[in-house]
Amino acid sequence: MTTPLVDIDATPRLEHLLDIRIEFDPVQIFDTPVGRRLTYPIRRGRCEGPRIAGDVLPGGGDWILFGTDGVARLDVRATVRTDDGAHIHLTSTGRVWMDDAAATRFAAGELIRHDQMSAHSTPLFDTDDARYRWLNSVHTVALNQASLTQVHYRVFAVH
Repeated sequence: MTTPLVDIDATPRLEHLLDIRIEFDPVQIFDTPVGRRLTYPIRRGRCEGPRIAGDVLPGGGDWILFGTDGVARLDVRATVRTDDGAHIHLTSTGRVWMDDAAATRFAAGELIRHDQMSAHSTPLFDTDDARYRWLNSVHTVALNQASLTQVHYRVFAVH
């Protein structure tokens, strides 16, 4: 009998934290030595959950690197202004992969649902506002849906 490398007897539990919808200005697409870059500047957005609601402010973006393996590597940075005036920095990394049919529909402007592609991310939050400091220690996973003009996240806290 072998000893496990890690002696942890646990299963993560997920709790719905919030939903985020972001609308983008037109995408900028260009090739670089490390892959195709897609830059999606944020036009506006909204996040809502049981303990938080606010607007995603213009000026952030999603800087995607599309690799030769067909995987899009996400790099999101944005600012959320809550309805009660707090500012929260949002970062997210993740991976997206679509089969040829979904990629064709995406290129035509369709919203591709989370169950029609592999699209997962990890939003993280930073703030010094006492009302929302609890977010600083929350690790998340999200299911994503995306089109050329918007992205939707269903975000879960991992416990």
